[in-house]
Amino acid sequence: MASTGASRRDAASQRPPQAGSSRQDKYSVLLPTYNERENLPLIVWLLVKSFSESAINYEIIIIDDGSPDGTREVAEQLEKIYGPDRILLRPREKKLGLGTAYIHGIKHATGNYVIIMDADLSHHPKFIPEFIRKQKEGNFDIVSGTRYKGNGGVYGWDLKRKLIRLYRKEVLQKLIEKCVSKGYVFQMEMIVRARQLNYTISEVPISFVDRVYGESKLGGNEIVSFLKGLLTLFATT
Repeated sequence: MASTGASRRDAASQRPPQAGSSRQDKYSVLLPTYNERENLPLIVWLLVKSFSESAINYEIIIIDDGSPDGTREVAEQLEKIYGPDRILLRPREKKLGLGTAYIHGIKHATGNYVIIMDADLSHHPKFIPEFIRKQKEGNFDIVSGTRYKGNGGVYGWDLKRKLIRLYRKEVLQKLIEKCVSKGYVFQMEMIVRARQLNYTISEVPISFVDRVYGESKLGGNEIVSFLKGLLTLFATT
């Protein structure tokens, strides 16, 4: 296992840097939403603040799945406030699953890097500049948040919670093509496929906080689907 890790690090160090400076890089945040009317303004404000303070070029793509609570209307207001070059509302008519939300969102992404995260404030955007620094440091294909290293912590977090991740856009596109999961297993499957394809992965310790407003999206049926998806993933990899 150690030799495999070493070879991946060697591959990362040998890969030529991306053309241009960091100022020319652009980061597209994919933000799937469903009933996030209360959380959305705050997560967007925190994202804008974090990117602006670090002079990072960005766009935030909101993929709302027909939320009945008015999330789409809130997103439309945010688009007016911050501008359509920064906030891109790309809604769908109904709830179609997390995996398909990313497939839909990446079609509209103009950045050369893509960040995927929850809109429920379980991940604080203040960690994103550290993800970007880590990616530049080792020229990694993927940088993932982890609660198991360094100063990472967990507050009201459970095993169903998804992780914030930074991808090279072309890597995420390739992984999306390979993945078969559509629900909450999707992010896990992407990392499994990434290791199969020998993409380089690094981690940043972050703290997780349980959702600020609203109820968890995972009902009993979705938990069963999650477990079934895990079994399918284990059987096909």
